[in-house]
Amino acid sequence: MTDLLTYLTNLFTYDQEHPLLFTQFHFWAFFFIVYAGFCLIVSFREQRERAKLTHLPTGQRISRARRLWRNGYLFFVSLLFYYKTQGQYVWLLIFSTVVGYLLGILFDRLAQRQEESGKSTRGIRKALMVAGVVVNLGVLCYFKYAYFFTDIFNTITHQHYSIVEAIWLPVGISFFTFQNISYIVDVYKGKVRHAGNILDFGFYTTFFPQLVAGPIVRADQFVPQLYKPYHLSRRQFGIAVFWILNGLFKKLILSDYLAVSFVDRVFDNPLLFTSFENFSALLVYSLQVYADFSGYTDIAIGVAMLMGFYLPKNFNSPYKATNAAGFWKRWHISLSNWLKDYLYIPLGGNRNATLGTYLILGVMLVVVALMAQTTWVTVTVIAVIAILAAVWYFFPKHRKEFNTNLNNFDTMLLGGMWHGASFNFITWGALNGGGILVYKWWKKLGPKARIAYSIGLFVVTHIAYRIYPCPALSMFRYAFMVIAAAIFILNVVPYLRGDAYRPSRFKNGLTLVWNTFLTFIFISFTRLFFRSGSNLDPAEANEVAWRTATQMVERIGGQWNWQQVPAILDNYKAVFLVFLAGMVIHWLPERFKRRYRLWFAGMPLWLMLLAVVAGVVVLYQFISADLQPFIYFQF
Repeated sequence: MTDLLTYLTNLFTYDQEHPLLFTQFHFWAFFFIVYAGFCLIVSFREQRERAKLTHLPTGQRISRARRLWRNGYLFFVSLLFYYKTQGQYVWLLIFSTVVGYLLGILFDRLAQRQEESGKSTRGIRKALMVAGVVVNLGVLCYFKYAYFFTDIFNTITHQHYSIVEAIWLPVGISFFTFQNISYIVDVYKGKVRHAGNILDFGFYTTFFPQLVAGPIVRADQFVPQLYKPYHLSRRQFGIAVFWILNGLFKKLILSDYLAVSFVDRVFDNPLLFTSFENFSALLVYSLQVYADFSGYTDIAIGVAMLMGFYLPKNFNSPYKATNAAGFWKRWHISLSNWLKDYLYIPLGGNRNATLGTYLILGVMLVVVALMAQTTWVTVTVIAVIAILAAVWYFFPKHRKEFNTNLNNFDTMLLGGMWHGASFNFITWGALNGGGILVYKWWKKLGPKARIAYSIGLFVVTHIAYRIYPCPALSMFRYAFMVIAAAIFILNVVPYLRGDAYRPSRFKNGLTLVWNTFLTFIFISFTRLFFRSGSNLDPAEANEVAWRTATQMVERIGGQWNWQQVPAILDNYKAVFLVFLAGMVIHWLPERFKRRYRLWFAGMPLWLMLLAVVAGVVVLYQFISADLQPFIYFQF
């Protein structure tokens, strides 16, 4: 009995060495106790009423007392969960919650005053909204970007200022900050009503399944659920269990195994590994980061569903995308939508540009030039600014499209900055933004123009490599050579056969496969800069991350020894088999995946229990001695 009490005490107190992770037994013990308490609080009478009165509308509101007990309990549990994960930083979460709640009250009172007096209060409400956004972003910038801004300042001024005390990045600060900003802006715009009390609002901002790694839950998606009675059907229970198991399989079998067995080794010291191993590590990492992040989301969705709440879909088979723009409609959907609604559209969207559009790009370019401190980077930045200015001035008919493209690019740049405070993340964001713009330009070209451009790019990069041989140019010339060959096969060969203008299922299928493959390779290449900047102390992120990325480019763009490939495949055959199996499952048709989800949810409870036990036994075989934290905890 004493041992049990000691375990329970440790379970609910902060331990820096044992944070609550979905992959640990401690979390599931915590959740079992929390869920038992939740079930006790939920009124049995309410459940019986819901079972009998099935004609009640879906918007039936729960009584205020029941709602406050339920939401207040989950608010307290969520704060306890964050305390257990981050200790004293729980006060930061409470501060952010209180700021959002107080602003919501002020918005309501000012709106009421406007109705009573007839005098507009829009200016005051807008000032309060801006203040709320600034406060949230200020806290985020201090914890996340203090080292980055200090490094920029020291480089520009040739000073040696340093931050006296180490700044630890609170887990999930980007997620709950963006969630609070969306709430403040949506209440200001009248898209959603302010939550009635601090317990309801606190529950919305701190709901523990998605608190530390998303998805980012918008107020209009979640706040209405606060007022609905608890309801969990037999099928919903089965779907929830499926999502939890699915997420654990993704995390432990795909993500952690691939990381520990291969990816981390290569990224820790790229020069010790061959060109093929470095290139393979990029591809495998793409599956690892997807399995890790979507695995967390799956578990969060399942846990929330067990408590009667529904989180938005955050992934939609992103590696099925056939272009960079399509990828970002499938990957981290909650962040993509947030950036679209609260950054891209305010910058002007597809209508026009604002001062912020040019300011963001200009500041980024100038900072990059000053930080690089090399002549060729400075000259390149000046040339880019001159070209952009010339295009804007001499082609007035295309200004709207030009401005839209700048807004797109700025959004991806700041999306990169959201992920981390280093130039690697800025480079990663810029590459994704550039990929979207290239796709928008490429899809307007005809077959002849595509062939001409792809051959031209290969010739230019090949000549440049002959003049100035370097790994980056070597890598790009081979990439353009492969693209030119593929474009030739997809367009010229059908033309010679005489069926270029006739619909062909084979041609369409081949084009789909090629576009999907090319998009996957491009996204994987950009992850070189993403992974290099991850898992680093912010104080050294810029230097170490850039060195890692440079070394990997040096290896991939260097000489390939194809005779070593069979031996490498044999040494890492388990890794490559797991990678292949993961990609095949990922590329399965969505309707097929939906069928086996529903099949699992419809199992008899005894059979479902056996499946869960079998799944846990399999998962146990893959648990390493040192469990890997979720990648997106650092963001």
